Amino acid sequence: MAGDRLACRECHAVVDPDEDTCSICGSTSLTEDWAGYVIVAHPDESEIAREMEVTKPGRYALKVR
Repeated sequence: MAGDRLACRECHAVVDPDEDTCSICGSTSLTEDWAGYVIVAHPDESEIAREMEVTKPGRYALKVR
């Protein structure tokens, strides 16, 4: 895991460990149990973003448990 960051169980966004809510979707369902990391800069031009259903730029976990 990248520096003990948390991942949102709803949208897979990666957030800092001191955050209580996801900055992308607003969910409070965050976990330390995640793997893989991708940075999406231009979701409208990204095949990975389409696969993950990501519509906003940001950091995302590939697998969230």
